[in-house]
Amino acid sequence: MCSGADVRLLEQCSGTEQIKQAGIGGTVFFTAVMAFIAASYALFTVFDNAWIALGFGLVWGLLIFNLDRFIVSTLKKRKRFYQEVLQAVPRLLLAVIIAVVISKPLEIKIFEKEIDRVLLEEKNQMTLDNREQLALQYLPEMEKLEGEVRALKAEIADKEAEVNTLYATFIAEAEGREGTLKIGKGPVYKEKREKHDAALAELQALRLTNNARIAQKLQAIKTLKANYERKVGSTQPVIDGFDGLMARVNALDQLPWLPSFFIFLLFLAIETTPIISKLLAPRGEYDMKLEDQEETLRVWAAQKAYQRRQHQVTDAAINDRVYEDLREDEALFAYKHEKARAIFQVQADAFYAQQKSNV
Repeated sequence: MCSGADVRLLEQCSGTEQIKQAGIGGTVFFTAVMAFIAASYALFTVFDNAWIALGFGLVWGLLIFNLDRFIVSTLKKRKRFYQEVLQAVPRLLLAVIIAVVISKPLEIKIFEKEIDRVLLEEKNQMTLDNREQLALQYLPEMEKLEGEVRALKAEIADKEAEVNTLYATFIAEAEGREGTLKIGKGPVYKEKREKHDAALAELQALRLTNNARIAQKLQAIKTLKANYERKVGSTQPVIDGFDGLMARVNALDQLPWLPSFFIFLLFLAIETTPIISKLLAPRGEYDMKLEDQEETLRVWAAQKAYQRRQHQVTDAAINDRVYEDLREDEALFAYKHEKARAIFQVQADAFYAQQKSNV
């Protein structure tokens, strides 16, 4: 049944012939099983749901089974080998396509650990790239705020240096080390002290103002950093989920090609085995019986077509003779003459009545 053979015809063949067809059918069946497994795994990586993957995998396996069964059943044994090869070429091309489709998901499963390593490296790099790209959205504003904070702190530090300088000046004046070089708190000392006190008051006011502004800007920087980390956290699951079917196929392409190629050759051999076995197998009893059955049907159909054509020719010839004889029949002529005369009389009466009504 799996080989597409006519079971009733095969029952009339020898056991060897039945075993040969069963072997071809078994290859078709197990190819479909491999297709079911491969498709189920591939779709599981897409949907992450076992039942959905098994359902679609079953449909795909049945589709491959039907295709393989069709390919094998339509490959007929001929008397000349080159005729069989010409038949097999398009079927072999289709088998190669099917082998590629079947083998790729199983390659992904076989090399799963190696693919996971490649995906981990890609995810790490994507994480770094993602942080850098998101930082471009927040970094300029944070750098601007940090520069303003540094400027405010520098303004306070400059004012502190100015106050310290004024303090050292009036102390040196009081000790007689600078200025008038007189020890004591004279008029010059008082003037320098007043200047220092005024600068100190300005420093205190500047500290209050700048510290408040610095606190605001530091809070803004903190908010930007929190928004950045929140954005990184919200985009990270997308990167963590980067392990779908296409990602794994691309990761597989980064691995050495030779092991993957040998697996493809294995599935190609499995997929093309029924076709090659039919090509290499000699014409058997089943093939002869099938050819005889098809030839009988072809001859019978040709005979029916010939009979239909002859029936048409004969019937036309008979009709010609019948109408030829009727042409010379005097009784038929007189009958039709009488009927035609009556029709003309009715038409003349109707015309006369219409003309009379118009007067």
